[in-house]
Amino acid sequence: MIILKSEREIEKMKKAGEVLASVHRQLAKMIKPGVTTWEIEEFVDKYLKKQGAVPEQKGYRGYQYATCASINDEICHGFPRKEPLKTGDIVTIDMVVNYNGALADSAWSYAVGQISEEDERLLDVTKKALYIGIEQAQVGNRIGDIGHAIQTYVEGEGLSVVRDFIGHGIGNAIHEKPDVPHYGLPGKGPRIKEGMVFTIEPMVNVGTYRMKMDNNGWTSRTEDGKNSAQYEHTIAITKNGPIILTDQEEA
Repeated sequence: MIILKSEREIEKMKKAGEVLASVHRQLAKMIKPGVTTWEIEEFVDKYLKKQGAVPEQKGYRGYQYATCASINDEICHGFPRKEPLKTGDIVTIDMVVNYNGALADSAWSYAVGQISEEDERLLDVTKKALYIGIEQAQVGNRIGDIGHAIQTYVEGEGLSVVRDFIGHGIGNAIHEKPDVPHYGLPGKGPRIKEGMVFTIEPMVNVGTYRMKMDNNGWTSRTEDGKNSAQYEHTIAITKNGPIILTDQEEA
């Protein structure tokens, strides 16, 4: 069942999104060669507490961390660790913030120092794919229109879209309906309605879209060892178009 949110509920989620966006703005200044994802983890944990917020994914299905930190060929759900990031790495930091009971979810990929032209292009295409998907999130369209637009653009750029992980509704729980694939056919899936709140979070790979799972049961990485990137926003559907609740642009 898809739970439609009231204006009041969306406003609460927007406040959670503002806290989350402020974290990513801080991380953009912090991420550089020599920093560890464990330091990022500790920073996020403390920062959220200072804001009166809670890292919602800590304890979710046994997950132990406030952040997911996925490096290079890791697609998602990488564990924070104490090895320093090095020049040429790319790292995706993903988190869910609970602020006064309302949730917001956003991932962002970062270049660590100077990265290759291939990886610059990967980041550019993945970020653009996110916004291409958001443009399709209009009342009256279908969920399949979002995935089709993303897949068409990404594959047209010679990259691939991960199939095993998708966007999702969000509200009082991290994962609600609808499922939001980043691939598929136009005109398919649930009709997009005012009051829906969901994530769009394309994961894009340089090589194959296929994945393999690490022994920890959480971390997914590309089957061919080539790099992966992800950008994610939580959006709310209004009659005037989608609102990005995790927008990092300061008003």
